[in-house]
Amino acid sequence: MVQKAPGICTALQSKGSRRLGWSRSMLALACLVTLECVPTVRADVLADKASASATSDPTATPMVADDSASRHTNWALYGQFTNIYQWHPAFASPYSGANSLSANNNGEQTNDVTLYAGYRLSPDTEIWINPEYDQGYGLNNTLGVAGFPSGEAYKVGANNPYYRTPRLFVRRVFNLGGEAQQIDAQANQMSGTRSANNVVLTLGKFAVPDVFDTNTYAHDPRSDFLNWSIVESGAFDYAADAWGYSYGASAEWTQDWWTLRGGVFDLSVVPNTEKLSENLSQLEAVIELEERHQWHGSPGKFKVLVFDNHGNMGRYSDAVRLAAQTGNAPNTGLVRRFADRPGIALNLEQALAADVGLFARASMNDGREESFDFTDINQSFAAGLSVQGERWGRAQDTVGAAWVANGLSSDAKAYFAAGGMSILIGDGQLPHYASEEIMEIYYAWHAYEHVTLTGDYQHIANPAYNMDRGPVDVFAIRLHFDY
Repeated sequence: MVQKAPGICTALQSKGSRRLGWSRSMLALACLVTLECVPTVRADVLADKASASATSDPTATPMVADDSASRHTNWALYGQFTNIYQWHPAFASPYSGANSLSANNNGEQTNDVTLYAGYRLSPDTEIWINPEYDQGYGLNNTLGVAGFPSGEAYKVGANNPYYRTPRLFVRRVFNLGGEAQQIDAQANQMSGTRSANNVVLTLGKFAVPDVFDTNTYAHDPRSDFLNWSIVESGAFDYAADAWGYSYGASAEWTQDWWTLRGGVFDLSVVPNTEKLSENLSQLEAVIELEERHQWHGSPGKFKVLVFDNHGNMGRYSDAVRLAAQTGNAPNTGLVRRFADRPGIALNLEQALAADVGLFARASMNDGREESFDFTDINQSFAAGLSVQGERWGRAQDTVGAAWVANGLSSDAKAYFAAGGMSILIGDGQLPHYASEEIMEIYYAWHAYEHVTLTGDYQHIANPAYNMDRGPVDVFAIRLHFDY
């Protein structure tokens, strides 16, 4: 998910990233050995009335909590391929800047192939690795819109396929009792059972949104919506490298109707770049409380998330003040110092019927400091619907519609109006500010088993908060294959 930066990937940088990833992987495995020495609290009741409970999150919680674990395979292997082609026609643009979306007729595509390989180290512990090849670019090299239209477009683009390892993590589950729950096998999750009350620890390299800010109806650009600020809370500036992943650890404590999550993750060494800081020298701390409920007999969830980024960042007003003294355009890179950037996100999902779901997200952050790792949004509100196709005889098809409005703080407005550049946007001027409003609709057609073809349309008003440019209509075709 999806945050990415201009195409600056080089062979030397890729090799350096792999060396760093290898050393941290060894640390993760060492911690695993330590975890294996800790006794697991077994469920006091693991009964016949197991209830089906599974999740589609990339690091979904797996667990085998009884002696039946030996009946399950210790190895798991899955894969996926996703191709997305996006295109927009020419649109009105009286001027443009270095980070502006091109006003000319433009189309780009992205491809990724992922392998999900897992091994069960014990009934309570799994290790997963996700080798991946990526290729392609987002529109305009993933620049020009704060709520960027493709969650599969990384900030690092390349004409030729290149290898990386987005995930390598260990997960340990501690059962605390309660009703037994059946866990279905899927990518990054082995089949088994777990108790309703449990603690889940995840350690290694993975994406912060694998655990936090998830939503059943809007979270996966490979299967549902594409827009960054719809599949994630727009103002949740989550820790990540240029591909959207970080090193860190999370803990999830589930009891009855609620779950409390917490985690710490490495920020980038420099905002919006490929290399992550080491040893949490710059970090994000995040806490999320989830409650589960029934509304007119239909399940729902409401989540409150708070985060704080502690790192070397620049303040917009300092950059504008320095620019006034030098006569140059403001640049937050010239005024960076260690500071904190907190924020909050609210996340609702509610089934309205067995085949209809509603979702909404609202988020905001400290708009005095520059954006660090995600995108240039200080306030965001999104809402939408997801409907499965059972009503028209296509039970495995899905249609979705959503709307999002993104905004900037007063300090950020002044920075961009003076010609400043940031993660995704910068038109060189901003004489007429307006909220960036995006409408997205998609239809996912389940063509064959394991094959889905999706048509997607987005209407973007005021791209990069600029009333003088646009609107932009973005069309997309997505082909997804999984096994």
